[in-house]
Amino acid sequence: MSIRRAIRTAGRVVRPALLALALAGALAPFPVQAQGTPPPAAPADPPYEQQLQRLAEILGALHYLRPLCGAEEPAVWRDQMDQLLAAEEPTPDRRARLVSQFNHGFSSFASVYRSCTPAALAAVDRYMAEGTRLTRDITARYGR
Repeated sequence: MSIRRAIRTAGRVVRPALLALALAGALAPFPVQAQGTPPPAAPADPPYEQQLQRLAEILGALHYLRPLCGAEEPAVWRDQMDQLLAAEEPTPDRRARLVSQFNHGFSSFASVYRSCTPAALAAVDRYMAEGTRLTRDITARYGR
């Protein structure tokens, strides 16, 4: 069974669209943030900054991994990052940190994966689930 067929069989083609819709609708009304190992938030940053930075990192990873594994969505995740930045209207410093996290997520996987593997597919699944959870948590706690 080809990897592309495995993706479709497992239903992994539908979930990205759902996450993209959730991100666009849920994050548009307010600034976004991430969690994990991103740089510490500045005192003026919103309370969800680390979560938003983690989300930016996940978007970067998905921007690399999804097309690598046969998804026909070359710009979906970068577009989601652009929408996140537009919704947040961050200061130049904060914008640089969010973009850095996106680039870190992308380059972390680009340095390891040259083709789609079962491990890459597993990473996509984990990141899709984590991105969905972060979006839901940020929206539920900090949405306007």
